[in-house]
Amino acid sequence: MNPLAGDNPLKLGLFCTNGPGASQTLVPEAPETSWDLSLRTARAADRAGFEAVVPFARWKGYPENRADHKTGCVMDPFTWAAGIAAATERIGVFATSHAPTLHPIVAAKQAATVDHISGGRFALNVVGGWNRPELEMFGAPLREHDERYDHLDEWLQVIRRLWTETDEFDFHGRFFDVVGGVSQPKPVQRRIPIMNAGGSPRGMRFAAEHADLCFLIVHSEEESAVREQVQGYKRMAREEFGREIAVWTHTVVVQRDTQAEADAYLHRFSVEHEDTESVDAWMRLQGANAQLMPPDVARAMRQRFAAGAGGFPLVGTPETIAGRLEMLSSTGVDGALLTWVDYDAGIADFTRDVLPRLERAGLRAPVAAPAALVTA
Repeated sequence: MNPLAGDNPLKLGLFCTNGPGASQTLVPEAPETSWDLSLRTARAADRAGFEAVVPFARWKGYPENRADHKTGCVMDPFTWAAGIAAATERIGVFATSHAPTLHPIVAAKQAATVDHISGGRFALNVVGGWNRPELEMFGAPLREHDERYDHLDEWLQVIRRLWTETDEFDFHGRFFDVVGGVSQPKPVQRRIPIMNAGGSPRGMRFAAEHADLCFLIVHSEEESAVREQVQGYKRMAREEFGREIAVWTHTVVVQRDTQAEADAYLHRFSVEHEDTESVDAWMRLQGANAQLMPPDVARAMRQRFAAGAGGFPLVGTPETIAGRLEMLSSTGVDGALLTWVDYDAGIADFTRDVLPRLERAGLRAPVAAPAALVTA
């Protein structure tokens, strides 16, 4: 069974380890893209009982005319997922695909292949495509915002038919023409889980209709506001599409013995040692939206992106972090993807100090290490 369908009320995932992490920082302990890091952290998360490891897709770094910038040094998600699947035992393994960069026939076969390698633990994070320089490199258009989701809808339709239909089929849509479409082998799973991170009204409707895991950037740290955002999403999916969805979010973890130490480290890596070149380039990609923001809102957006791509801050002692995760769960959040600046130390500290607290709170069941990994 894919662990994404397991019983833990709050599921956990590892995020962004196929590249230089989520934080835009120049501190010396910031990760470099490394297969060894990917493998170590995935195995550590597997031993800890995490449900997911999720890569991101990036074809070009944020700063213009900087082919060597580390934000562009990211491993291909599908190939990476195949390697992680072969090296782990029970964790769910995602690939992330920007639809304009990959034909659905290729994506369908790659996904089915990784599902076989993993023994039915694969899941797919689908993205409509938003980064103009990347799409220009592919010769693909940056479509008008809502049209991106029309394109993604067709892309996913073709993939799901290839996964399920045994006879050849023709498909003629606005964006894709498939003649005699067929793909073998079929996935191990009857239905491969789909994740999508639609944030706009159109994007959220797409995710509510098509995704099993709806990825949400939480806008506020106030419990009532988080609950309103999460429950509003679930209510929309239920009322408009008759579907029950799982809502996941992304978090930035800074664990220290005291709150003051955690706050100081957050400031150190995300403000004092911000990768200004990268953050400036990302802000420019936000275009008019960023330019129209009040200065204080723009500053907060900038720091949150530098800290970890807009993730919800889990900053403080183990007790504080566990309490923040309990709060997220109480609002209806079903899963949290975790990022750190130092992934190795972060996962070890979290597993030792935070997981037992989540178990005592009833959000996680204790887990024994897989036999195959005990001596790994």
